Amino acid sequence: MLGVEGDINGRRLEDVVGGEAAHSLRNALATSDDPARPALRHALRLPSGKAFDISLHRFDSKVIIEFEPASNDADQPLEVARMLISRIRNMKSIDRLIENAARLMFAMLGYDRVMVYRFEEEGSGKVVSEYKRRDLESFKGQYFPAADIPKQARILYIKNTIRVISNADNERVAIVPELGENGLPLDMSFAHLRSVSPIHCEYLRNMGVSASMSVSIIVDGELWGLMACHHYSPKTLSMPQRVAAETFGEFFSLHLSALKQKQLVETANLARRSLDRFLQIASNHNDISGLLRSSLDDFGGMLPCDGVGLWLDGIWTGQGLVPQEHLVAELAELVGGVAGGRIWSTAELSRSLPLSMISPDDVSGVLAISLSQRPRDYLFFFRKEVVQTLDWAGNPDKQYTSGPHGERLTPRSSFAIWKEQVRLKAQPWTDTDLEIADAIRAVLVETVLHHNELLADERGKADVRQRMLNEELNHRVKNILSVIKALVGHPVDDSRPLSDYVGSLKGRIQALAYAHDQVVRSGDGGHLADLLEAELQPYKGSGRIVTMSGPRFWLDSRAFSVMALVLHEMSTNAAKYGSLSVSDGRLDIEWGRSADGDCELTWKETGGPVTKAPSRSGFGSVLISRSMPFELDGRASVDYPPEGVNAVFVIPSKHVHADDDAASEDDLHLDGLGGRMASERSLGNLEFLLVEDQMLIAADVEAMLADNGIDKVTTSPSVSDALRRLKDFTPDVAILDVNLGSGTSLPIAEELLRRHVPFVFATGYSDRSIIPATFSAPVVRKPYEATALIAAVSKVLER
Repeated sequence: MLGVEGDINGRRLEDVVGGEAAHSLRNALATSDDPARPALRHALRLPSGKAFDISLHRFDSKVIIEFEPASNDADQPLEVARMLISRIRNMKSIDRLIENAARLMFAMLGYDRVMVYRFEEEGSGKVVSEYKRRDLESFKGQYFPAADIPKQARILYIKNTIRVISNADNERVAIVPELGENGLPLDMSFAHLRSVSPIHCEYLRNMGVSASMSVSIIVDGELWGLMACHHYSPKTLSMPQRVAAETFGEFFSLHLSALKQKQLVETANLARRSLDRFLQIASNHNDISGLLRSSLDDFGGMLPCDGVGLWLDGIWTGQGLVPQEHLVAELAELVGGVAGGRIWSTAELSRSLPLSMISPDDVSGVLAISLSQRPRDYLFFFRKEVVQTLDWAGNPDKQYTSGPHGERLTPRSSFAIWKEQVRLKAQPWTDTDLEIADAIRAVLVETVLHHNELLADERGKADVRQRMLNEELNHRVKNILSVIKALVGHPVDDSRPLSDYVGSLKGRIQALAYAHDQVVRSGDGGHLADLLEAELQPYKGSGRIVTMSGPRFWLDSRAFSVMALVLHEMSTNAAKYGSLSVSDGRLDIEWGRSADGDCELTWKETGGPVTKAPSRSGFGSVLISRSMPFELDGRASVDYPPEGVNAVFVIPSKHVHADDDAASEDDLHLDGLGGRMASERSLGNLEFLLVEDQMLIAADVEAMLADNGIDKVTTSPSVSDALRRLKDFTPDVAILDVNLGSGTSLPIAEELLRRHVPFVFATGYSDRSIIPATFSAPVVRKPYEATALIAAVSKVLER
């Protein structure tokens, strides 16, 4: 064909195709690094004067060059492919895309029959779209057994996306030599002109097909199906036609994948909106178990199903088509044995769980969403049996015997329609169904029943915390006694009376007790500034200088507890060995946001004794260095230069938020506990309304206000009482406890807003979502702290 005399093997490429063509082929090969995308040269002319379309690719250190007579297509197949792509690119329906693809491929290539063939889950295939010659019987809707395209063939369809057979009767021509220098046959997986399996050719002949072409449809890296073309006489495709078909097939695969993804997203968004509504209800619902049971209708609307049921804490609640109640416990146990805490589904319950006593007449399809890692609680979706009659192109269960090709499979010769009635099977669960089920599980587990997931882990951590607590208790008591001993033994000026010394000592011990009380009282967290002030107040005075500056940050309960331990350790060490152990020592503390949003606190001691690193690592050092990384995923570093201790502590942003309730949102410069907030307006002459349903707390707040010169306070325990009192007077400012037992103080806030009366909210909850955004009032955390309360009142009055 190439016009070369004698044996080709062993000769240089230039001798076979000429120097100019060889140079062109080498340049082409340099641009191709993917064997599935061979380099192409169209109408390359050889010394014989003949022109060839040539493709070449490199695979396993070999270069395979394929020659075929140059095409002179008048219809410009690549231009036709561009036109066909433009026809389908704007299609929004998957069914319409699949239906039109067969028609467009038929028009482009002129085969007698073009089919879109989709693989089912079990490996069989179904013709879902077809365009054909009018005189041919239709294959549309027919199923083909999985054995027609075995697994190894499907792997090749992914590697090489186009396969062409010009004539099923063509003689196969062997490669010479049969084995390469490595002793192995040449791997031609990516060669377009290679011969195919003789079994496949016999299969085509048995169907009466002389020529075929297939383009793989690959979605998300998996073989979704094929565009299969049949011709009932020999038919050769030119290289441009093959490239056009391959290009069209690839665009079809991408567009199909995009439409499937869009369909999935739209369905998931509908489910997500339903889940969001569920979450809004759950956020203010105390009985989560009861809420789940009452929401079964909503869950049933998220997935196509015939029934939905909840097995929770050994109690069954079902709606629609569900199994009999006495069989559900057994179902949950069997599912637990195979699901492993994950989503589990089947369309054939009797086959997947043969030990189940549930009748297929009642339920055939089950999708189970585990609500915990332990096989205990499940949300079930059920589907009924769907009786189907399938048209097979031949008996799918026929046993094939050995044939002329030895022990390999002999292709079937009968393609007569064989009908099968499928029973005991429900409509299969789709990928979209499973995606939605995964979203449902994420919401239920993470937001409603997440504590079940944490029990096992928390038990292990509880032991560690208990040991740490015992060690810390022992260590902390010793530190307290050491500090008290230092306070008592501090030299006393002989000119000072004993009563002054006793009063000073009492004040320091009382401040020390307050620091420890903060940890107990602030169950849901506290201000970093307040914690520092409480820890360091005992060491101020007597010439020592302590400065603190930074924004008003609120720490959650975990961070507050950890920082209380760390700061207490740093404070007592400074008092015993560092800058706070001498009369002219200095301690500077600053904190603020880092670039990634974390809270970074620096501790710098100067003016104290010469510092050196401890010779051994005691419990205190371990506590400082390890508690923050272990408990908070934070960082802690302590250095010991001679002039004084330097330390840096980083608290991750998830444990910190800027305080927007009391004081100022700008940086606070603290100079002492109970410092006065800037406000020129006198509070003593104002009328206050206090709404608080706990009598003792109300009395405590009244006392705090009285200490600040405020004695005109009207206290009300409920919404109805407060609204009744507001009929007779209008206060100047109000303090409203958000949660009043059976209700909230929001109706009072609305009335005050109508009267333009400023007010402050108080809450014991860290989550402020209960307060609508329409109320721009400051929020004070409970238990009340006098400084924060007065600051919030001053702030709202200044507004």
